[in-house]
Amino acid sequence: MTDDTNGDLKAPSKVRLIEVAQEAGVSRSAVSLALRGHPSIPKRTHARIQDAARRLGYVYNRGAANLRTASTQTVGVVVHDVTNPYFAEIVAAVQDEMTLHGRVILFGNTQECTTRQAEFIETFREHNVDGLILCPAAGTQADMVADIQRSGVPLVLFSRDLPDADVDYVGSANFEGMQSATAHLIGAGHRRIAMVGGNTDTSTGRDRLAGYRAALGDAGIAEDPDLIVEGPATRDFGMRTIRALTTREPELTACVCFNDVLAFGVMLGLRADNKEAGRDFSVVGFDDIAEATLWRPALTSFGFSRQELGRRVAEMLLRRIAEPNSPPKRIILNFELRSRESVRAR
Repeated sequence: MTDDTNGDLKAPSKVRLIEVAQEAGVSRSAVSLALRGHPSIPKRTHARIQDAARRLGYVYNRGAANLRTASTQTVGVVVHDVTNPYFAEIVAAVQDEMTLHGRVILFGNTQECTTRQAEFIETFREHNVDGLILCPAAGTQADMVADIQRSGVPLVLFSRDLPDADVDYVGSANFEGMQSATAHLIGAGHRRIAMVGGNTDTSTGRDRLAGYRAALGDAGIAEDPDLIVEGPATRDFGMRTIRALTTREPELTACVCFNDVLAFGVMLGLRADNKEAGRDFSVVGFDDIAEATLWRPALTSFGFSRQELGRRVAEMLLRRIAEPNSPPKRIILNFELRSRESVRAR
């Protein structure tokens, strides 16, 4: 009787990563990325690699892979409103810069919900992203930032600041920009000037409202609370608000808007009432997104380069990843007036 357990039998050799790559017809690095669930690998290629690994009996040692490299080459980006072209332009610039450095971005849109924001951040941390870029949802507290920092994940905030958080930040001169926008209308002879949109739950809303008030005060114009209308940054809100304001306040001749999207709504609202920006009423936007030059009349706006902001955000996160113990840094970009046809002198 033959003993099937004699010492001449050898255990099967362990399947190597390179063998899976040859079986799937891809590179060794592609197999490594696919088995780690990296988003840079197309779904069809990922499925082919998984099938090859199954056929060969390959078992991926995730623990060993994490020991070989501490980097996943991914970065999480979280914003509160990707439908706003302002944020779309910034995210695109961040992606371009990260691509140059061999990194892929994972993206989340919170829709101003702090609960959803927390879920995105936790998911990105579970995927071991190399760092996070965040424009905080309204109501975000500084202790959320502290929690992320304690976890060791590099973090950069942009556009919206959290004054009590000791963190890297890239933003714009919102107070000075809105002060200049309002002063531009005052310089054109306007005295009854409304401010449409924004809210004081965010640093951006607080700073822009303060800039509006400062410009009125500098010109000796008494502030009228009825001309300050807070609300969401949508075309619909801008349209409804200006129609109500011009009906209630017949002496109103101009408005500054929290952003360009609201200004487009204001211009549509004026048109619905047979009025035209730049002829019957003056409108100034904020951010100067690409669409501002396409409107007729073209929109006067205060803005800065979103491409530069996105690039600076990406560079700051890369610096934080490379130098985790360096002191926090702040970058503030200045606004510039882009004077167009939506403002008329009185």
